[in-house]
Amino acid sequence: MASDLSNQDKVTYRGGCHCGRVRFEVDADSTLVVQECNCSLCRMSGFWHLIVPAAQFRLLSGQEYLVEYTFNTGVAKHRFCRVCGIKSFYIPRSNPDGVDVNARCLDEDVTSAITVEPFDGRNWEENAAALAHLSQA
Repeated sequence: MASDLSNQDKVTYRGGCHCGRVRFEVDADSTLVVQECNCSLCRMSGFWHLIVPAAQFRLLSGQEYLVEYTFNTGVAKHRFCRVCGIKSFYIPRSNPDGVDVNARCLDEDVTSAITVEPFDGRNWEENAAALAHLSQA
């Protein structure tokens, strides 16, 4: 379980897809704690989950390059750049009012300052409540 980081200062990070057509900003804690999921999609793509309230995410450019993929329940809206294929963020099933940013798509070299916690997405139903709790911290 993640430690309580809610008293930390927020930092504005910028990021985007590989080709640079999709660009965004996200306000998040200065020390990032992300989840690494083992579900079929995340395992294959290497997505590091940084879930934030929608108000803390701003799409700066590239809306016209985004394509959407859904599967299973259709609640999660996986958005990919149609040019380079990178999913730098999406609307998560666990928190459809938030945005899940791929911390690996942030511009800043913050990967050495990120704490990565495992999340058992293969057994999503049993573990979703814990993930929703983390996104509201």
